Order: sequence, then structure tokens, then C-alpha cells
Amino acid sequence: MIRSEHRKQAAPIQAFSISIEDPIGPVARELVEALCAEMSARYGRPPSPFSLEEAASERSVFLVARRGGEAVACGALRPFDADTAELKRMYVVPAARRNGFGRLIIAALERQARAFGYKTILLETGVGQPEAQRLYEACGYTRIPAFGTYIGNPSSVCFRKVLGE
Repeated sequence: MIRSEHRKQAAPIQAFSISIEDPIGPVARELVEALCAEMSARYGRPPSPFSLEEAASERSVFLVARRGGEAVACGALRPFDADTAELKRMYVVPAARRNGFGRLIIAALERQARAFGYKTILLETGVGQPEAQRLYEACGYTRIPAFGTYIGNPSSVCFRKVLGE
């Protein structure tokens, strides 16, 4: 029996990188403004601010993923307490979604959290973001009751991940 195989030719992989960026620089500002515009459209209000003090605090980081040199995703960590970081400002531009950039940013943030000595990461997303909720669950985050400033906010959905060694 002769079988012919027809293989779909893979699309060329574009180079990607993840780098630590200035959280108040022009690239970060553009991505965060796009995030705020999308959240305003979904919820009628922008997300809670990420202040300059938080962005500049010790054990904080702002990461940007680039594909072919173009900034396509971002995410940040800030301290919540001595052992816990909060994941903030996760965003993937619409044209780059469903290509793994969210997972790449989360994995890089988790590596940074371990390097900073954090044992746990907390995060908040919204009820109107089921795709984000699925991403966090797929990355090993467990839904928890609201924490901190999110307590009592009916649109908040909170998650936690205990980092392994």
C-alpha cells in the first residue's frame, strides 16, 4: 500500500523576545493605554492605576514581548507583601492573541518572581474576561476569594499560584 503524505507547510516563525522595560517609557505607555482603552470598553471604566511608585519599587518588573521587533504583549509584577507578588498589566495586542504570548509573559514573570524571592503570585482579572481566566487556569493559577482592594468588587475574579522551587 502506498501512502502519500501531504504535510502542511509551517508558517515561518518570527523572532520574539521578552525584555525588561521602563514601566513609564513610551513602549510601556502605549501598551498600557491600549489595555486601559480595552478595559474601559468592556467595563465602562479603566483598570486601577499602576503608579510610578509601584513601577519603581524594589522587586517590581515590567516586561514586554516583541514579535519581529514589534511590541505585542506586556505584564508586570509588584510586591504585595514580603513573600507575595501581584501580577499586573497583562495585555496582548489583539492581532497577536492566541499565539502564546500571554503564556510567555506569565512564564517570564514567574521566573522574575522566583528571582526576587517571592513564593506566591496573586492576580485579579474581570468577570468580562473569560479568555484571561482560562489562560490563568491553564498556567496553574487557582481561583481564590478577592484580596486587597478587590474585596467587594463584583467584577473582580482573583487567582493565586504558589511557586515551586
